[in-house]
Amino acid sequence: MIFSWVYEKEETTLMKTFLRSKGVSKSLLATIKFDGGSIWLNGKERTVLATLEKGDKVMIRIPDEGEHETTVGVDMPLDILFEDEHFLVVNKPFGAASIPSKVHPRLSMANRVKGYYQQQGYVDQVIHIVTRLDRDTTGVMLFARHGYAHALMDTLLRNKEVDKTYRAVLSEPVLTETHGFIDAPIGRTEDSIITRMVREDGKQALTEYWLDKSYPDGQTVKIKLHTGRTHQIRVHFTSIGAPLLGDDLYGGKADPDMLRQALHCESLAFVHPISGEPLKIEAPLPDDFIKWESRQRDKEADIRVGTTI
Repeated sequence: MIFSWVYEKEETTLMKTFLRSKGVSKSLLATIKFDGGSIWLNGKERTVLATLEKGDKVMIRIPDEGEHETTVGVDMPLDILFEDEHFLVVNKPFGAASIPSKVHPRLSMANRVKGYYQQQGYVDQVIHIVTRLDRDTTGVMLFARHGYAHALMDTLLRNKEVDKTYRAVLSEPVLTETHGFIDAPIGRTEDSIITRMVREDGKQALTEYWLDKSYPDGQTVKIKLHTGRTHQIRVHFTSIGAPLLGDDLYGGKADPDMLRQALHCESLAFVHPISGEPLKIEAPLPDDFIKWESRQRDKEADIRVGTTI
């Protein structure tokens, strides 16, 4: 894969300094040097020690990654929301883990994406997961199609330049404000390596929410995370007495329409780090959310009729 730029500053600089400013890491430079890539300055192959002047044209060729990894490709449905030569965004169903496990080595989203890459005959078949979701969380999941794109997205994430929003159903209608924050540190529970809880000695965690709709048996909310702690949304809403509907791990109510925690990654927005194009990618609400809300609206109607009578 080839990338090119024009150096536009007045002062001179080294090639390696310029490439670092473009997100080309030391490890990627090593790959370019030893695995068949190349660096070009004004049409001539050069090293990272070359000096750049204003107007110089820089080009790098990154070698193909192939498929040198252990992830097994499988032919399973893949709901693609966006794809270009650098990124793949899919709508993850519930019940699918992000990565393979010993118990389920072939059922993850990574397996599905690997199978898709194989079907398409892509030269880069290494799986680069940028944003993971819990097994039973649905919605937008971002993959980078090569290592350089992955590194660029990691930088955006560290700089908090990726705007990700979630939708959730709370099992108790406790929210009274239309907009608010839950600012509470999160740490491990004493008796589990899986569950988390709000605790004073935990890591700082901040969740922002907007109340969407209140129903007889719960509330729907839009959520934005300002930190990325494990189970943050689930733990924070449990801490205020409103665990997510269906979240049996954190005490959420069971519901016939919601056979998992009611959490959906609704959208992902960022400026494409290569094209510069602003992107906002959205995943539609899943069927279980839609069925639950429909049943709640019917219940509201029954309550109004009963009140009128």
